[in-house]
Amino acid sequence: MIKTDKKNLLVIYTGGTIGMIHDEETGSLKPFNFGKLKTVVPELKKLPCKIDFHSFDPLIDSSDMQPERWIQIAEVIEENYGKYDGFIVLHGTDTMAYTASALSYMFQNLNKPVILTGSQLPIGEIRTDAKSNLITAAEIACGNVVVPEVCICFNNQLFRGNRAEKFTSSKFDAFQSINYPSLAEAGTEINYNHDAIREVNNNALKVKTHFNNSVMIFKLFPGVNEKVLSAILKSGALKGLIIETYGSGNAPKNEKLLKQLGDAVKNQMVIVNVSQCSGGVVQMEKYENGLALKRACVVSTMT
Repeated sequence: MIKTDKKNLLVIYTGGTIGMIHDEETGSLKPFNFGKLKTVVPELKKLPCKIDFHSFDPLIDSSDMQPERWIQIAEVIEENYGKYDGFIVLHGTDTMAYTASALSYMFQNLNKPVILTGSQLPIGEIRTDAKSNLITAAEIACGNVVVPEVCICFNNQLFRGNRAEKFTSSKFDAFQSINYPSLAEAGTEINYNHDAIREVNNNALKVKTHFNNSVMIFKLFPGVNEKVLSAILKSGALKGLIIETYGSGNAPKNEKLLKQLGDAVKNQMVIVNVSQCSGGVVQMEKYENGLALKRACVVSTMT
């Protein structure tokens, strides 16, 4: 008889659709008791791992997610880092990509999987995707292939956390990663894209918990009023501005708008150019309208 050492996983529940079941008396959705998870998802018993649970109180809708909760999630993982081989964060889908991206930068020298997952339908629904998402995430987290990254596992795809986005609210394949390949895909077996996965390093984990909330996003659109941008830049509350531009990083050649941006940079504000497109790269030198932003000392994100 071959003995296999079971791995230890910690499932962290923050809230969201995945953890909801129907109350038999009222018919409304209520949070599920994750202490009984293996009763509802008996397939988890077959995995070579021991699963423990941590549930936040209060649970929140992911639309209420804030950096303070990111810090709490990171602290739970940091406190239990030596006890577990992997972590699964159950999270609502609306801000899951934000949380995954934030955690990916908070954890430095991560050498264990931190996998976020959730569902489009509650775990108590007949056609729920919650069970398959959770089982796949757990199987990857306790598998022989170590994925030492913050990831999103959804609809049989494993994405790098800071490269994924939610692009639909009505289908099970809610997330995509256009500018970076999937780290793994679950079919009849789990196929790993080893070339895309970070290498494990043996350095000590470091967790960064400082956030600067004095940053906002400004989306360009035809007819944008430079007076609105001026009011934002002169509010006194901003340290940085992210401008969602057209295509490969282009903006209108509006002299007032460009001057406002240039003056803000001279006053020590960091202004970053990102494209409204999900795919492709920012190339401010490609067109004159993008070059005008570069001349105003706007920073390119490249991807």
